[in-house]
Amino acid sequence: MKFDLDTAWKDTSRLLRDNFALLVVLAGVFFFVPYAALMLFVPEIAELGQMQADPGSDAMFDAVMAVYTNYWWVFLIVAIVQGIGLLAMLALLRHRDKPTVADAITTGAVSFPSYFIAQLLQSLLLVFVSTLLIGIPLAIGFSVGAFLGVIAAFVAFIYILTKLSMTSPIIAIDGVRNPINALGGSWKLTKGNSLRLFAFYALIFVAFIIASTVFSLIVNFIFALAGPEIMLFGTTIVSSAVNAFFIMLIVCLLAAIHMQLVRLQKTGAPKA
Repeated sequence: MKFDLDTAWKDTSRLLRDNFALLVVLAGVFFFVPYAALMLFVPEIAELGQMQADPGSDAMFDAVMAVYTNYWWVFLIVAIVQGIGLLAMLALLRHRDKPTVADAITTGAVSFPSYFIAQLLQSLLLVFVSTLLIGIPLAIGFSVGAFLGVIAAFVAFIYILTKLSMTSPIIAIDGVRNPINALGGSWKLTKGNSLRLFAFYALIFVAFIIASTVFSLIVNFIFALAGPEIMLFGTTIVSSAVNAFFIMLIVCLLAAIHMQLVRLQKTGAPKA
């Protein structure tokens, strides 16, 4: 049996509906508050938003580099906090032992080192692929090969990210603490369903981008009528809430996919 998109979406909706209140608490603490604080108390980020009309300009590049150079430690702290939050939310959906919010946060904190190393190994793999397909042709002056390498690297990135997309649920839900085993488990769990998984991810991502863009345009227009300060505060709060909801959706999505793939692996049936 193959991965079923309709079943995955139904499981995602059910997980989101049944655990909404607790997920809101975790998403608020680990995603809404850090994101809003970053936007409100690092004024350079707001300035970057005003420069998005010309994202490819040298001024934009210099501004981005300046922000990351000056506030790298802030971004690091936020990344750690949100990594723990992501794992805690996944652990909360582990229904076999019905963890409390405190248990979920503890699981997130304990499993974060494994998650961090797994993400680092994944990044190194992507760097290796890009070096092999793009860097080497560029180094030898083979421009056509480099162009074809960009296309090949893009396809390879999508494939690798899809194959390793179950790493976080395997760490947080299955309790696998060895990052190499978690990566290998994700690769094995997604076997034979990579194309369907990518299609599901793409559909959800495109739908959310369209909906959030339309919503943001409406909200920005409304707050713009109240002046720049109110607009900055209002759009920050709204964008932080949208970001937190998106994380909740992604967490439920990953948990639902993990749940179905485990069922398929054990019984060969997409439905419980």
